[in-house]
Amino acid sequence: MYHFFVDKENIQGNKIYIEGKDVNHIKNVLRMHIGEELSVGNGEDEDEYVCEIADIEDDRIECNLMFVKHANVESPAKIYLFQGLPKSDKMELIIQKCVELGVTEIIPVATKRCVVKIEDKKAASKVARWQAIAEAAGKQSKRAIVPNIGQIMSFKEAVKYSEKMNVRMIPYELCEGMEETKEVFKNLKAGDEIAIFIGPEGGFDTKEIDYAKESGVKPISLGKRILRTETAGMAVLAWISFVLEVEG
Repeated sequence: MYHFFVDKENIQGNKIYIEGKDVNHIKNVLRMHIGEELSVGNGEDEDEYVCEIADIEDDRIECNLMFVKHANVESPAKIYLFQGLPKSDKMELIIQKCVELGVTEIIPVATKRCVVKIEDKKAASKVARWQAIAEAAGKQSKRAIVPNIGQIMSFKEAVKYSEKMNVRMIPYELCEGMEETKEVFKNLKAGDEIAIFIGPEGGFDTKEIDYAKESGVKPISLGKRILRTETAGMAVLAWISFVLEVEG
């Protein structure tokens, strides 16, 4: 069943209205018809509205509500990914897959070893595109919320922003404490706000690691092999999912 997001005000009793770019997608890409079923979320809570198409207009789709169910698809913890800006279109892949894996917010971070330099005047359009990718991934994976893509931050700004989170970790290839890493994940619990710092292709500068440690961010190991920047965040999110959702 296809899944879409609408504003709360478009859910009006037994009627739900889909507007914007999704109208064209439903009509001309998916070629859906009156009577077909779809599900809708408001992007803020875990209620899933299952409905059927009642009318297809030029600028909106009118749906009849069939029933509401509590989706219960979100992670028990809020997970914030602080991603060092990668080269090429890797950020799009990272956003797509990490949304599937349950991330709450992704904050792009300009670190010392980032090859990519995004000019201020281009940053807003980049973030807008990344947000659209996050929304599309949220639809595909039937997320209850649309994860937010934050504004690009410096490393120090990112560390400062993370201070409100009670679990903060930074995978680092020179960290040898696998037992300590296991302890970090073992102690995760529902309700945690978790910050994950991932470096760009060249990794973190040692001064960045020192600054993070001084600020209370815990270095962790991801094992014996060096992971690419586009793999590392996904690995951590998968571990968190296993600990909090599979083991319970």
